[in-house]
Amino acid sequence: MTVSKNTIFEQFLAPFVNTFLIDQEAIERFHRSIDWEKQSDRLTNPTLIYPEYYSSQNFHGINGGYLNVTAAVTYDPITQYALPPNETWVRQAVIDTVRTEPSRIIDIGCGTGSMTMILKQSFPQAEVIGVDLSPYMLTCAEAKAKTAGLDIQWRHGNAEKIEFADASFDLVTAALLFHETPPEISRKILQESFRLLTTGGQIIILDGNQKTLRQTEWLTEIFEEPYLKSYALGNMDAWLGAAKFGAVETQNIWWVHQVSSAIKPLSDQEPDDQKLRQNLPFLNNNSDHSDNSFPAPAY
Repeated sequence: MTVSKNTIFEQFLAPFVNTFLIDQEAIERFHRSIDWEKQSDRLTNPTLIYPEYYSSQNFHGINGGYLNVTAAVTYDPITQYALPPNETWVRQAVIDTVRTEPSRIIDIGCGTGSMTMILKQSFPQAEVIGVDLSPYMLTCAEAKAKTAGLDIQWRHGNAEKIEFADASFDLVTAALLFHETPPEISRKILQESFRLLTTGGQIIILDGNQKTLRQTEWLTEIFEEPYLKSYALGNMDAWLGAAKFGAVETQNIWWVHQVSSAIKPLSDQEPDDQKLRQNLPFLNNNSDHSDNSFPAPAY
């Protein structure tokens, strides 16, 4: 197992955050409210083999990473402060980027289900499925969805090879997934997403702004993120293009985030964006979050 690193968060931010911003009693109550082993066993796919890049890392400084209950119960309280200026506004950018009325949605790397739930609330008639490698994160997601009265399916699976047929979905989403995976795994996940999509289907990816991360190295040192620097050196648009997607676009969201969107072309040939836009007219209605969709950032 990888030795935990002394990050900016652990050195300077954790004492303040844990004392003044995080409700430790609420976390403990939530932890006690669930039989984690029983519920995670129920959701666990017994045939799944955890990839080494995932099982060997202490994501966010937690021993065992996402294969530890602590990761699940602390994820939401921390993440609300890791998505400035407001988690809801940032996640809403994914919904604003959807160009169709999807009937079947898969949210890969769904974690505790925050994005998955917003998708279901935004498209209540759609069948929505969340997939994640961590049975503990899925347990948390299921509990949240049940409390909210949302009918969502939760699947324990590896985003590199998801057990659904070709062309099963018309929308694939991934929020805060790709900075958690090595670039070679990211490319495999994009290829799998392409397989899962129907022709004309859309993929939308919310994650850290790669350009900002490259230019502001200290941002990559805040939390223990073993693959964040290699993610920052990559280019999501290029990765999507290499996976044969067309109409690839990335928007900057609040400087530190980005939302990338792409469409599965009408054939598996090299995508022709002009032809794609002729056949899918909605692509010509570009959305830009530099307008009044959100209040202007304070920096």
